[in-house]
Amino acid sequence: MKKLINDPRAVVDESVEGFGLAHADLVTVHPEPKYVTRRDAPVAGKVGLVSGGGSGHEPLHAGFVGLGMLDAAVPGAVFTSPTPDQIIPATLAVNSGAGVVHIVKNYTGDVLNFETAAEMAQAEGVEVRTVLVNDDVAVEDSLYTAGRRGVGGTVLVEKIAGAAAERGDDLDAVAAIGDRVNQNVRTMGVALSACTVPHAGSPSFDLEDNEMEIGIGIHGEPGRHRIAMEAADAITDRLLEPILGDLGVASGDKVLLFVNGMGGTPLSELYIVYRRAAQVLAGRGATVERSLVGDYITSLEMQGCSISVLRLDDELTALWDAPVHTAALRWGV
Repeated sequence: MKKLINDPRAVVDESVEGFGLAHADLVTVHPEPKYVTRRDAPVAGKVGLVSGGGSGHEPLHAGFVGLGMLDAAVPGAVFTSPTPDQIIPATLAVNSGAGVVHIVKNYTGDVLNFETAAEMAQAEGVEVRTVLVNDDVAVEDSLYTAGRRGVGGTVLVEKIAGAAAERGDDLDAVAAIGDRVNQNVRTMGVALSACTVPHAGSPSFDLEDNEMEIGIGIHGEPGRHRIAMEAADAITDRLLEPILGDLGVASGDKVLLFVNGMGGTPLSELYIVYRRAAQVLAGRGATVERSLVGDYITSLEMQGCSISVLRLDDELTALWDAPVHTAALRWGV
């Protein structure tokens, strides 16, 4: 294992500390218990947005804390859910009286711990709503979740719900926007290599040089099937077919196309995937109105990518275009 780390047990602490130093103009890092808030939190009269999950998926979630997205992010250990003891103070810290929305990826630990934190926050007088993200079409069940996993679509939910909160929507309206995004986005991923969790010291699964795993999860969970390596266009088609079928993309639809790197894939290769995905969507009569390409929800150094397709309407497009200023996503400011 070759990694730029000191002690495997200190990876998250040192990484979050460095993140806070690098982006002190945007965020405040709270060390014990560990969570990250936007510098100006709480914002008077605004619904607060909190998300979180295991570390190792950077820039998710702390990289999306700031104007137009999250008010707080709660990092767990690598690939391990944050605890209620972290989530509760993060929730209280961003509550301005308008309530707080929790954006939760559908993994059992995340769901249970955010649920516990929401109950305890509500006992302290904070109204909480939860948006559950479950956009992964690869599997219905896994060791990590009951039902579909929350993956790449999480970024899109956080951006669009964050814009709704920033424009002044109330608690129920922000949660409804988040749910609407989740209902209209589907994702599927592929791994060309495994990742190595620092404290484990060995790859999370084994792939032969000529193999790939279709439908991989962001923690290295098994996918739909393992097959021989193919060319980029064939892989892209394999990922898109279940996405478009499940979403029911039809001629005339307007979509956002998001090609996400898993941490170890060059941007040049992600654009090859995007090129083919755009061709397939055009062949279906759909229009790619907005796009995003890059490493936004990763799995340490895993080689591979995921594709997300979000069906847009005028309101979702306007919210996507709204100003955002975070460490990892910024425009319009």
